[in-house]
Amino acid sequence: MNIKKILLVDDDFDLIEQNKLILESKGFEVVTAESAEKGFRLFEKELPDACVVDLIMEHHDSGFILCYKIKKTAHGKKIPVIILTSAAYETGYKFSTSTEEEKSWIKSDGILNKPIVVEELISKFESFYNK
Repeated sequence: MNIKKILLVDDDFDLIEQNKLILESKGFEVVTAESAEKGFRLFEKELPDACVVDLIMEHHDSGFILCYKIKKTAHGKKIPVIILTSAAYETGYKFSTSTEEEKSWIKSDGILNKPIVVEELISKFESFYNK
């Protein structure tokens, strides 16, 4: 696994700062955006080694749309894109990417529930590169 730079996209400024500190403490460089639109522009500019995207930002599906746009690019196809969500707590519905069918409509390499557990995130990154 050769992940150095992570793009973190979330509309919750406090969570961005908290997660940025956690990831930087593990040796990652972290670039951040507070909206899906800004996140995609930063993705194109920075070409990160991985992306962590909040599901619900400006709209309920902002994270899905951002992941879809990232995964449509040549660079996005080569890197892990993880959705971070609190939707399970808010709605009781858990999203998953454990089957090929789920992966086909959720353009993400994994879904993690908030708050971030850095070991789980690193495990998702490793499973992307070890598949």
